[in-house]
Amino acid sequence: MASDNRFLQRARMELAYFSGFARLKQRRAGGAGVVLRFERVRPRRSVRFQPLKSREITPEFLDRTIRALKRWKFDIVPMDEVCRRAVTLPQPKRFVSLTFDGGYKDVMASAYPVLSRHGVPFTVYLPTAFPDGVGEAWWQALEDMIGREDRLSLVIDRRERRFTIRSTPEKIEVYEFLASWMRTLTPPDLSFAINDLCKRYAVDLTALSRSASMDWDDLAKLAADPNVTIGGATVNYPVLANLRDVDAQREMAMGKAVAEAAFRRGIHHFAYPFGDRESWRRAHATMAKEIGFISAATVISGVVQAQGRGNLHALPRLAWDGRQRSLRMMRVMLSGAFFAPERPAGRAPT
Repeated sequence: MASDNRFLQRARMELAYFSGFARLKQRRAGGAGVVLRFERVRPRRSVRFQPLKSREITPEFLDRTIRALKRWKFDIVPMDEVCRRAVTLPQPKRFVSLTFDGGYKDVMASAYPVLSRHGVPFTVYLPTAFPDGVGEAWWQALEDMIGREDRLSLVIDRRERRFTIRSTPEKIEVYEFLASWMRTLTPPDLSFAINDLCKRYAVDLTALSRSASMDWDDLAKLAADPNVTIGGATVNYPVLANLRDVDAQREMAMGKAVAEAAFRRGIHHFAYPFGDRESWRRAHATMAKEIGFISAATVISGVVQAQGRGNLHALPRLAWDGRQRSLRMMRVMLSGAFFAPERPAGRAPT
């Protein structure tokens, strides 16, 4: 069903591109520009089970994207400029801003050589527990153990559940089920659940999390580049909607404070962990503003409006699906033709 939906979406995008509909629609729906959101950047892998493939792009695709953005006459701008254009009159040229979530090590290893070669600005949103070596990348551990095992058992709601996961479709189905369940848990319950699974199936969660994340030396090299903006993304990357307000505010404020102490500069931009409508609430947008963030980015698709018609603390972003490698689809998405109208300024998920 999901593959059928992707096929239909691609067919609609191709039609919009070749018919000229996207270009026409851009005049009314294109806004001031678009913030692009990526996660991992690494060479394509040949393994069959890749439940997080949508969150990955290759260095080659990143290079093609930047070349295309320049060819399409977009301004590639940092987040400070995004915020400026969001509250001023529309510019003749629309912008694109490049952002990377999670602080993954391959941003330094694979993305940075491409980005620096092109001389373009970009933002890295950092959860500070991971360079400290204490973050828990539970989604990576879940992928690792399901990829290796034929059977899986764990306790859900005080009941032992057992899963047979011999085939790739079975593995993907179980991964999606468990990842969705884990995202509903409070941080202590989530930590207990993933650590219990890791013990059962001999996954070194600490080593796995550290190996996937940039350390402070990597981040210091990035931060020394004037084209790089370091943003905040809490300390432990929790689903904020699962926390009490006081705990959510502490996560956001502490993440900002740790990063500011490490880089000896202000951290002005923030990204909600996971960032979809279920992961944060309107109260968190208020917190971000009170803590001192100029912007707070979501992964709710949309364009950035000009003249203050959008909410800087609920900034839409286009979370690019790494399974799609068509620049035609990229061009159509950037037009804004298929985004729902943005909520009025001041509105955010309840």
